Amino acid sequence: MKFLTITLIVHSPHPVTGVQKSTQERFREVVDNALLAEELGFDGFGVGERHERPFISSSPPVVLSHLAALTSRIRLFTAVTTLSLLDPVRAYEDYATLDHLSGGRLELIVGKGNGSAQRELFHVTTDDQWDRNAESYELFRRIWREHKVTAQPRFRPELKDAEVWPRPYQNPVRVWHGSATSKESVDLAARYGDPLFSANVTNPIEPYAELVRHYRERWAHYGHDPALATVGAGTAGYYAARTSQEALAAYRPVFEGQLAFQKQLGVQPVFATLEDFVDRSSALIGSPQQITDKVHRYHEQFGHTVLHLHADAGGLTDAQHRDALELFQSDIAPVLRKDIPDPPWAWGPVGIEDPAAAPATPADA
Repeated sequence: MKFLTITLIVHSPHPVTGVQKSTQERFREVVDNALLAEELGFDGFGVGERHERPFISSSPPVVLSHLAALTSRIRLFTAVTTLSLLDPVRAYEDYATLDHLSGGRLELIVGKGNGSAQRELFHVTTDDQWDRNAESYELFRRIWREHKVTAQPRFRPELKDAEVWPRPYQNPVRVWHGSATSKESVDLAARYGDPLFSANVTNPIEPYAELVRHYRERWAHYGHDPALATVGAGTAGYYAARTSQEALAAYRPVFEGQLAFQKQLGVQPVFATLEDFVDRSSALIGSPQQITDKVHRYHEQFGHTVLHLHADAGGLTDAQHRDALELFQSDIAPVLRKDIPDPPWAWGPVGIEDPAAAPATPADA
């Protein structure tokens, strides 16, 4: 099993103290958390993309390019790239550049995105967002694989023998499809033989497990080898301590602060108490044995081989956050790595292009 830490770069008051960091301090925290993830041996670090409050993750290619310069081993994920909002040509240019700068450490998780404010910002409607997502992905996918592209899409100007530069380092980049509530993204992933990443954050396990089952059914329907269907899954929260009592005591003020923030935003909480949150959500809060057992229970439903934890302290102190991640790597990850297989591919750059096989650029001609 492989492990990521992921941030959506939420920029809101601290759930316990009420103090809000400056924008620059928040970005510095993201950088520090990425360096910590690499230091502790996590396999990937992901940055979300949202274009509305309380998020400041509107430019993941910039953030990930900065992280590529500061890290050397960890794979760099988007979580997710909101293709329904983006011009796929411009998205390709950004990520192909990042692909080179990172030495082929880039992986994408794509999706339509959530939130009415960002739909309004980009003039995307609930009626066309799924069509935009599918069209953008299909064109993005072609550009990554083809040196010249001709297409007549609905949502951007047509392309006639278009050459888009730079050509990528990975050929092609691995693309996961983020799945939260809808079968459209699941079907798109299965159709193209791509891995699926279940959000698995807001609700109890049942709706996510149903979508994962649908993914495997559609995967087989499209004629792919069932052994190659690959699933990742998120978690709603993480904090490990030597005993469950210690873990609950440390996390309770964090949960209560987050609950108050949800109510302030007018969001009806799915889990009204910490005990319910720990019991019915995907949150991993407790002793190492409790967390290991819970991941196994979820694996029985999902068959997932990649797991993400939150990269941010999220209301914990920096020391608590680091201690919990260290405990994950010392006591939890080794058991899960032994018991649960890795994805059915090498964890590294994909299909590196032979420079000698690439067509001449204008500068070479």
